[in-house]
Amino acid sequence: MERMVGTTSRGLRAPIIREGDDLEKIVVDTLLKAAEAEGFPIEDRDVLAVTEAVVARAQGNYATVDQLAADVKAKFGRGTLGLVFPILSRNRFAICLRGIARGAEKIVLQLSYPSDEVGNHLVDLDLVEAKGVDPYKDVLTQSQFESLFGKSRHTFTGMDYVNYYKGLIEEEGCRVEVIFANDPKAVLEYTKKVLACDIHTRARTKRILEGAGAEVVLGLDGLLNESVEGSGYNSRYGVLGSNKSTESVIKLFPNDCTEFVNNIQERLRTLTGKTVEVMVYGDGAFKDPVGKIWELADPVVSPGYTAGLEGTPNEVKIKYLADNDFAHLSGDALKAAISEYIKNKDEDLGSSMVAQGTTPRRLTDLIGSLCDLTSGSGDKGTPFVYIKGYFDNYTNR
Repeated sequence: MERMVGTTSRGLRAPIIREGDDLEKIVVDTLLKAAEAEGFPIEDRDVLAVTEAVVARAQGNYATVDQLAADVKAKFGRGTLGLVFPILSRNRFAICLRGIARGAEKIVLQLSYPSDEVGNHLVDLDLVEAKGVDPYKDVLTQSQFESLFGKSRHTFTGMDYVNYYKGLIEEEGCRVEVIFANDPKAVLEYTKKVLACDIHTRARTKRILEGAGAEVVLGLDGLLNESVEGSGYNSRYGVLGSNKSTESVIKLFPNDCTEFVNNIQERLRTLTGKTVEVMVYGDGAFKDPVGKIWELADPVVSPGYTAGLEGTPNEVKIKYLADNDFAHLSGDALKAAISEYIKNKDEDLGSSMVAQGTTPRRLTDLIGSLCDLTSGSGDKGTPFVYIKGYFDNYTNR
């Protein structure tokens, strides 16, 4: 019978992972049990993905707010600290902000507007334009901002992040001043010590600040990038990719993911004779059409993956072939012609017209986004995702 199913993505239910658990064994055992229970085969080039949260949890990669505060004090000293371009997130940034505030005497909190880096809006762009404000040039105080636009409310949660962040800083006994500006140099009117809190634009922000005369400039990747008073750490990303564990504990992005995925791949090869690709995934990379939020608050979608997941897709657009090269064909003849074309396509289609409209993104970003949507971020209990048929095409039967 002709195969009628292409790519499938399965969320795998797993035990609750604790610090010190043998996660490699748990992942492999879970897959084998799921395959037996559901009756699906394990085959070459299937993909097994593990969410970064359980990898970090098994590693015990945590730090306390006090440990983060100690790092802030050591690297910035006392006095006024500028925080530039933090994202608006109770889960992602608020817990870090508490530790940063605990390590400072005063914070100048510079928020980008109309939205943060990942699309959380403080104010609608149409309203900004209607008020005659130029977000590329104008620097606003909090009173000016709220006089023009009122209290900011998040589209979905209703949170007033401006006053939430301000209150959180003050709870830590730290003074705070809030400004709104999209030029990172604006903060230098208040302090020469700056923490760049953006994620994907951090290198540019740090370069601009250093060029404008800042005395101390770090990004979030420069905090807890080594152990502080016995804390966890991430040598590459610091507190980027971290999120809230408890009211006083931060879960950091996991370390050493490449060894982890390679070990799982080898275990599965030994047990099944098949080469399954393995990756660790965090946030996907996609944009919500209503809230305008770009999901990717982690520094990367995948901090570790096996070699077979390197690269980008090399696919042709079937509808392009059907409407152009084989527009004169239909039915079985059209199917045969397209199948033959796919079988003989170039190994690197590059900018070929026949590839137009296919997604020019890295495989790990595409597959990680699929995994993030499959597992969700709530109570599904499926921290592992198994994908079959991702590397198949129209010719596979």
